[in-house]
Amino acid sequence: MSELFGTLSDGTPVHRWTLERAGVRVRVLSYGGIVQSAEVPDRDGHTADVVLGFADLDGYVAHPEPYFGALVGRYANRIAGGRFPLDGRTYALAPNEGPHTLHGGTRGFDKRVWDVAAVEEGVRLSRVSPHGEEGFPGRLEMSVTYTLDESGALRIAYEAVTDAPTVLNPTNHSYFNLSGSGHAGGHELRLAASRITPVDAGLIPTGGLDDVTDTRFDFRRARKVGSGYDHNYVLDKGVTEAAEKVAELYDPASGRVLTVATTEPGLQLYTADHLGEPFAPGDGIALETQHFPDSPNQPGFPSTVLRPGEVFRSETVYGFSVR
Repeated sequence: MSELFGTLSDGTPVHRWTLERAGVRVRVLSYGGIVQSAEVPDRDGHTADVVLGFADLDGYVAHPEPYFGALVGRYANRIAGGRFPLDGRTYALAPNEGPHTLHGGTRGFDKRVWDVAAVEEGVRLSRVSPHGEEGFPGRLEMSVTYTLDESGALRIAYEAVTDAPTVLNPTNHSYFNLSGSGHAGGHELRLAASRITPVDAGLIPTGGLDDVTDTRFDFRRARKVGSGYDHNYVLDKGVTEAAEKVAELYDPASGRVLTVATTEPGLQLYTADHLGEPFAPGDGIALETQHFPDSPNQPGFPSTVLRPGEVFRSETVYGFSVR
């Protein structure tokens, strides 16, 4: 089901699509591919929205930087210095976090209006990112499909092709609060990751891989999340063809459980310690599946290069249950 959600200042209409299955209702916007809401029941059958978002389009336009629920690209996370080498040439990107490029630049995928078409159990968003958009090379044809499976899990499947060598690392930037409101730091998290990519003061990876044993970064056994995290976890499974379960987030108060399965090798844990009005710091937790930050400048990290003739595919599944 689709409906008009609002109109941008240039007159472009934005539509909202509602997906509903197995007691779960998810709403997706054509603007930014945003997951506006995900309504799921608690252990007593009471439903609440478990992702942070806004009731109208103006809210998203006025608060772009937290990337609420957005489809992020071309490159999720940071690229150091807003530049990277590829095939003997250095590409300069649009810097939007000091000298660095974050989440695709000043006007990334999150600020674009996507074409949307209904598919079985969901919707497919598509657009062409022209050569040179935000400085990235190659004409990129991208599609992202949101579906609800028979259990009510939200599947996000990415596919892309390019006409010139480029780099690509999309993700979804939803903030989850399984209580439906309030501080999310009391949620319990388990992550199948033995290492992180340590970062410098600018949150740029140093190139190393640090063991999480005996540190505050160790979530291999479930414990309260707390605060103070904006770090990429190196998933033990690595890159996989099929999505594998890597994380579980649990809210003891409501009984809601969120599981994360992905084909990606990394997951950014962000505890949203800098959220502002109308939300408060720590009101949500982002679990962004991804390749590693700054991979184009880090030869030791898994490659994010996409070449002509190749098809980029990635899938992440957010499952909902109770206990």
